[in-house]
This record gives sequence, structure tokens and C-alpha cells, in this order.
Amino acid sequence: MIGLRHVGPEEFGAGLDAAIAIYTAAMRPPADQLSGRKSIMRNHTTYPDFTCVLAEREDGEPVGFAYGFHGAADQWWHDVIYRSLSQAGGPEAALGWLGDTLEIAEVHVHPDYQGKGTGRAMMHALCDGRPERTSVLSTHDRPTAARHLYHSLGFADLLTQYVFPGGYERYAIMGASLPLKGAGTPARA
Repeated sequence: MIGLRHVGPEEFGAGLDAAIAIYTAAMRPPADQLSGRKSIMRNHTTYPDFTCVLAEREDGEPVGFAYGFHGAADQWWHDVIYRSLSQAGGPEAALGWLGDTLEIAEVHVHPDYQGKGTGRAMMHALCDGRPERTSVLSTHDRPTAARHLYHSLGFADLLTQYVFPGGYERYAIMGASLPLKGAGTPARA
């Protein structure tokens, strides 16, 4: 049985090595990117209203995590996407999506536990009760299980084939109104 538990920035930061291990198993990034990713995750814990949901086995071993925070100006992702949404749809569109948003920065489930509802349960637990109007995230722009999950939760494509400055991979920038589709149903992992 997998349980969900909310943790704050201090506890998430203290368990960052376990999160990086899950991220590595799920995403299989090049080894030279891991220290940078760890630094980014640690920095995210300083953002306003940071919250994290851990998915844990009965013995307390984490098998997944999802976290987000209140998006605001002077945060790199927020500013880059705000400019891009403004260029694509005008400043009103950018403000509509990013003016009061929960930015979901990371959602990862260890491959041994994927396909069992853990990601969906973490997304609901992360978003339920949040005061923001919207939620936004980025995911690889291809037909992945994660992209299917986000669509099923009510996320729509805001930008597709998006390449972040300095990057090369193509992403979909997705947004949903809060509460998420299916909110209020018991979250089970």
C-alpha cells in the first residue's frame, strides 16, 4: 500500500537525495545533469508557499514525489513562460494563466510504482485546497503517460513544441483551472 504525506521545504530538502534517486530512475537523465537538478530542487524550496507530496511505501521508503509553489515574477520558469505566453496570446493570456498560479515543478514516480494511480493521487493531493486560480507545468511534448495523466486532470496545452532558452528538448506548457478535474474524489495511491 502506498501512502501520501505532505512535507514542507525543510523535510523535502533534508530528503533530497531520495528525491534525486526517484527522479533518476524515472527520467534517466545524463549523470552530468544531476548536480544541477539537485541545486534547482533545493532552490525551489525557498519559493513562496512551497509544498510537496511524498508517496511512500508502508516502511516509509519514498517511491514518488510532486511539488510546487506559488508562481511569481523573478522566478526563472515563471518569467520565461510569461514572456512566451505574452508573445503567443498577448499579455492578458499570460496574466490569466500566471497571475495567480500554482507552478508544479516536479512530478516523479519510481518506475516500479508507475501505472498504479500514484501520480494521479499525488497531483490531487498537491493541488487540493490550494488558493490559486490556476496550475501550470511543463512536460515533454510527446505522447507520454504523464502527458495523458495531465490531460485527464483537466490540463490543456498552452504552448507546444516549446524549447526553453539554452535547451534543445521540446516541451508542452500546460495549464488547468483549480480545482483539478476529479477533485473531491478520494485520492488513493
